[in-house]
Amino acid sequence: VQLLVESGGGLVQAGGPLRLPCATSGRTFTASVMAWFRRAPGQEREVVAAIRRNGDITSYADFVEGRFTISRDAAKNTVDLQMNSLKPEDTAVYYCATDTPFDVRNWLAYAYWGQGTQVTVSS
Repeated sequence: VQLLVESGGGLVQAGGPLRLPCATSGRTFTASVMAWFRRAPGQEREVVAAIRRNGDITSYADFVEGRFTISRDAAKNTVDLQMNSLKPEDTAVYYCATDTPFDVRNWLAYAYWGQGTQVTVSS
């Protein structure tokens, strides 16, 4: 069983930074991609960023606009999302996910999820 545990969420002022770590527990996973998704109230879950297991390829949603960075520590089996220049519209529950997805940007392609961490950006 692969378990993902997010942390680092909280309340931050607009323009500020926040770092979301995602740690795995249980046996080492072999899925090829780790990703961060988010879901704002009343909206669909959407991809934020994804990274291949060896860290050589990353993908970002258009709304990131260079503000976020996804990184991976293969030895520790962790993936972090560094978020800078946060905006109120970034307010959402952020989820870590992993799998070998048929579509990196499609949340339905991921079978393994964390419980989510709330990020609230005040204006």
